[in-house]
Amino acid sequence: MWFANSRYWLFQAVGWGGFTLISIFFAYSFDQLNTREQLTQVFGRLGIFVILGIMLSHLMRSLILNVDLLQKKLERQFLYFLLITLLFSVIGSLIYMQVLQHFNLLNKREHEFLDNKVLLIASGVFNFFVYFFIWNLIYFIYHYVTKSRKQQLDTLRLESMVKELELKTIKAHINPHFIFNSLNSIRALVDENPQRARNAVTELSNILRSSMQTEQLETVPLERELGIIKDYLALENMRFEDRLKVEYDIDEDTLNQPVPPMMLQTLVENAIKHGISKQINGGLVKVISAFKGDYHELVVQNTGQLDGRQPTEEGFGLSSTTNRLSLLYGQKASFEIKQINGSLVEARVQIPVQV
Repeated sequence: MWFANSRYWLFQAVGWGGFTLISIFFAYSFDQLNTREQLTQVFGRLGIFVILGIMLSHLMRSLILNVDLLQKKLERQFLYFLLITLLFSVIGSLIYMQVLQHFNLLNKREHEFLDNKVLLIASGVFNFFVYFFIWNLIYFIYHYVTKSRKQQLDTLRLESMVKELELKTIKAHINPHFIFNSLNSIRALVDENPQRARNAVTELSNILRSSMQTEQLETVPLERELGIIKDYLALENMRFEDRLKVEYDIDEDTLNQPVPPMMLQTLVENAIKHGISKQINGGLVKVISAFKGDYHELVVQNTGQLDGRQPTEEGFGLSSTTNRLSLLYGQKASFEIKQINGSLVEARVQIPVQV
């Protein structure tokens, strides 16, 4: 509040100070400062006008704030703007002419109007109206621009909050989704091989610990994400045994590149669930990471068929990948899943390279 008031008074000082300097310049240019009488006339009238201008413009501001004019509709603001300007112009003219007459500072033209008070006041009203109109115009434009900027900032903050909430919602879905599938894998081992089931619980514990550590992050290094994937595939290997083959083709230069946490793991999980688990003889899951132009390309290939389905039809995992990329990178990132030959499906993510 103090800063806003100090800025207001600074603008007042600059505005009326500038008016004073311009008035003196014109008086000097028209040879109105040659005699003592002229100096008294010019500076006396100017001083009274400026003091009245500052006082009345400040009262106008108080009235504008008290009636909450800046919050009204634009059409009503304009109407009130004219009425307030006219009202204070009349008040200013009445006071100004009385003070000039009292100090004998009326000019020749004003002396001629002494017998006709209406014309005398009208001439003063016109002068005050011009300057108060300019003052109010600047005041309203300033607050309109300030209000617009504030609304834009509020909109950006709101969009940021919505984006953050959407990301948290997606993350909240990813972990339960992953846990559900992992527990199904462990359940399949409990009766068949208790020792393997215990090992699987250890693997799951490692995965959950890693995912909890990255839960609050928007991105993590690829190397950290690969650690989770390897634990996950080790867990799934206990269920599929020889039916699951895993290959990695990782460019070491990409290991420090940031990626959305659990995103690549979600694609691998999708490859297992919709690809390998439906193949009698199992199949291959291959994870690829490389640079392609200005993009970091992540690819997960798996044995299987799409059967003409769209990515969103494959369930939450792929739709969450699309949503996360859109929220984090907008149109700069891309995701697609396609059949690259009769027996191999490929999920491909391209993320802008972070330098």
